[in-house]
Amino acid sequence: MSEQSASFDSKRFLKDCSSLPGVYRMYNDSKEIIYVGKAKDLKKRLSSYFRKTGLSIKTQSLVAQIDNVETTITHTEGEALLLESNLIKEFRPRYNVLLRDDKSYPFLFLSTEDNYPMLRLHRGAKRKKGRYFGPYPNAGAVRETLNLIQKVFRIRQCDESYFRNRSRPCLQYQIRRCTAPCVERISQQDYAVDIDHVTRFLEGKSQTVVQDLVRQMEQASATQHYEKAAELRDQISHLQAVIERQYVSGYVGDVDVIACATDAGLACVEIYFIRNGQSLGSKSFFPKLPQSMQRADVLNAFLPQYYLNNTIPSEIVLSDSLEDETLIEDVLTEKRGRKVSLSSSVRSDKSRWLEYANKNAEKALMTRINSAAGMLKRFDALQTLLHLDHIPTRLECFDISHTMGEATVASCVVFSPEGPLKSDYRRFNIEGIEPGDDYAAMKQALKRRYARIRKNEGKKPDILFIDGGKGQLSQAIEVMNELQIDDVLLIGVAKGEGRKAGLEKLVMTDGTELYPGQQSIALNLVLHVRDEAHRFAISGHRAKRQKARTTSQLEQIPGLGAKRRQSILKHFGGIQAVSKAGVEDLAKTPGISKNLAQLIYDSFHTD
Repeated sequence: MSEQSASFDSKRFLKDCSSLPGVYRMYNDSKEIIYVGKAKDLKKRLSSYFRKTGLSIKTQSLVAQIDNVETTITHTEGEALLLESNLIKEFRPRYNVLLRDDKSYPFLFLSTEDNYPMLRLHRGAKRKKGRYFGPYPNAGAVRETLNLIQKVFRIRQCDESYFRNRSRPCLQYQIRRCTAPCVERISQQDYAVDIDHVTRFLEGKSQTVVQDLVRQMEQASATQHYEKAAELRDQISHLQAVIERQYVSGYVGDVDVIACATDAGLACVEIYFIRNGQSLGSKSFFPKLPQSMQRADVLNAFLPQYYLNNTIPSEIVLSDSLEDETLIEDVLTEKRGRKVSLSSSVRSDKSRWLEYANKNAEKALMTRINSAAGMLKRFDALQTLLHLDHIPTRLECFDISHTMGEATVASCVVFSPEGPLKSDYRRFNIEGIEPGDDYAAMKQALKRRYARIRKNEGKKPDILFIDGGKGQLSQAIEVMNELQIDDVLLIGVAKGEGRKAGLEKLVMTDGTELYPGQQSIALNLVLHVRDEAHRFAISGHRAKRQKARTTSQLEQIPGLGAKRRQSILKHFGGIQAVSKAGVEDLAKTPGISKNLAQLIYDSFHTD
């Protein structure tokens, strides 16, 4: 284990350390804060840093740099959590998870004090008198909502100076996006009705607005004001289209759905905003990590920092349960002044929101990892790690996937300094081997791939990674020797100590084992390539297995008789389209109820 700084006497420090709740700050010899933490028992928590064994690599590195530790005692652990978040934000210590995006969120502002209120985007302190709706994940989401409201309710969105200096209606009136209150083409009473509709719409009470408009339309029709009735009919149609586009569920209240994805030493936290049953979109965060971390650990550090300066909803749905879940829940409840609940085990609509957030987090993280500058940096680090004469320009990796020997598929993925070369990806359906024999499967796939290279058909990689240890690597060595290909570097990627992510070892052909460590961006690249090969193999295996099972899949669904099977296949044009359809789309098929649609959907999406 690394030695701690000679100038810091941990025994003397711990002797006088308090056992009360509080926050601790660790300094290096340059008087720089390198870590901030909170504890229910300061002495017990700080003692854990200075034990002889059992420390992680990150903690060893941290302890080696400690020159001084300062503590602040607090009344409660909750108070310590808030102080910790403030200090992390202020000093940005290198060993803490850091939330780097600190921009304030945009709101919709309705100037209710004016005779003719305006609706506009607002960002910053809420000093003006009026109503604020949001927060929205970004300005684009606000502008989209403003555009929809303009079409349906025609509320003015111009600033005061422009509004007060008009002598005739502007273009917005001509294209039916405003009722020209600037020149009083609409009375204050009628405009107030539109404002009431906008307010209820933004509060999530869209259906009450529709009902109100329907009553007005019927009244206009009954009094033979057919032009007004037609105008209201069109307004109702527009509003229904907006509701269908934004509506999430019958849930009443505000929810933030938060998912975390981690890969290649990076993390993405995705927040999906639900306000009064309406989706306001999502936003991605990429917190700076001191090392490779589990998703729950990232979220545990992210939540207090994020909600310290942002609107807290009544419910927060999480992709992972947290160690400090109860504590964070209590602190957020106290800060909000009303009950806040955190949950990770959810069903129905909330589980779908969470699935949406998870997919977006994974996609955003993959985009981040694949950025050209970051990828080139990783390739450069790989050259240094492996002591190569030049930066490799083509990496290939193989993996095998099957379920108890069924539908065995091998994958080959290809990476260049620009990122994944998906056009060069290949899958191999493995046949004629003993079910479950991964060595034979690997050997067959390698032979089929590199026999073509031997015939000058295709490009040769600089490095070939094999997912596995010495056994899998030996198959690659045997194939390459047989094909007389000797200018490709072969490397096995094996699990490390305790099979923990980030501790993988690289096995070379001469038996040498490299342990780059969690901080290595070269290892991050290798793990990214390996994980992509794993994903590609699994997706191919599932598709192959599904193809073998779908022929009679509809016949196995209770309640779906011959006529209904024929109806649904005719409606979608085939089994593949049925397998990709959502529950709502399936339920639109004649004769298919919502419950039956759910059974059909589950039959195609449950492993």
